[in-house]
Amino acid sequence: MDLELLRRRARIIRDVRCFFDRRDYLEVDTPLLAPDLIPESCLEVFETTRLSPVLASASPGDIPGAEPRTRKSRPYWLIPSPELRMKRLIGDHGVNLYQIGKCFRNGESSGRFHSPEFTMLEYYTMGADYLDSLAITEELFAALQSGNPGGTRSFDGALSPGENFPELKPPFLRITMEEAFARWAGVDLFAAAERRELDAEARRLGLDPPPGMDPPALYDLIFIHAVEPALPRDRPVAILDYPAFVPCLARTSSGGKTRERWELYVRGIELANCYSEETDPEAIRRFFESEGEIKNRSALTPHRIDGDYWKVFLPRKTRDGGERPFPPCSGVALGLDRLIMALTGRSSIDGVLPFPMDPL
Repeated sequence: MDLELLRRRARIIRDVRCFFDRRDYLEVDTPLLAPDLIPESCLEVFETTRLSPVLASASPGDIPGAEPRTRKSRPYWLIPSPELRMKRLIGDHGVNLYQIGKCFRNGESSGRFHSPEFTMLEYYTMGADYLDSLAITEELFAALQSGNPGGTRSFDGALSPGENFPELKPPFLRITMEEAFARWAGVDLFAAAERRELDAEARRLGLDPPPGMDPPALYDLIFIHAVEPALPRDRPVAILDYPAFVPCLARTSSGGKTRERWELYVRGIELANCYSEETDPEAIRRFFESEGEIKNRSALTPHRIDGDYWKVFLPRKTRDGGERPFPPCSGVALGLDRLIMALTGRSSIDGVLPFPMDPL
């Protein structure tokens, strides 16, 4: 990476911090190594081992006939997202948070849009839902491109003089997942899922799903191959209201058919994922149990799952003897390398990584 691009990367990251600092979000720095993770069957992770010092009670290994020195060990995993620890802080303190940090996902390609090690921006807003988060994200995009959004502290501006990328400017095109399937795949998503016809729709689209694919997998197959490639590239696109039959930790809508979730695409590339966060302890316990079973049956790298994590969402005792519930909130996870790629006009994140990882 040349020096000018390195400076622009630093400037964008500084401006992101400025945006959230001026809105009184608390920046946090949670660990990259974790003793347990959220079970996400679509992700592979990196495993490592934590070693203790040599046990003091062990006999020296260089004494003839003595037992060799021993160590304790424990597996740890590199985080694919800072979500677990950030939600613990939300439960304890109930304040708006953001974090800019490294995340790790194994089994993914290196190159145009992926890197096994990448930089994530994650932010949580208290008392907000997914639509509030979408408005905040539009404000972030506007601020990064304006150079001065009218606040008390001036931004440097992510764009160089003379650059203009209208496909990055808000307002975002907002479309529901149901509308996206109908418009770009010709599929009535919920009717087909209810009649168990997603397999037939996939075949009509020229796809060849293997026998026995369940509705979430068929939905994903159609979305990736028929909907995602057709998304407009001339403006940011936010796809809202994901089907409730696809498991995740987003809150289910009042009608029960969808989840309060959106994903943001820029130039056809997925950039961010947002939920109205599920805060019901029982729903979270069920998710961890069901997804954990799938994860540890199918993952190339199984990992430990905290069976008591749901307790994070139980009400906290207050000093006056009352209870404070886990606050309603909404969180956004945004790939910062991809955003930098877009703001600098690059076509690959390798071009904005100071040290891109060699492909296997």
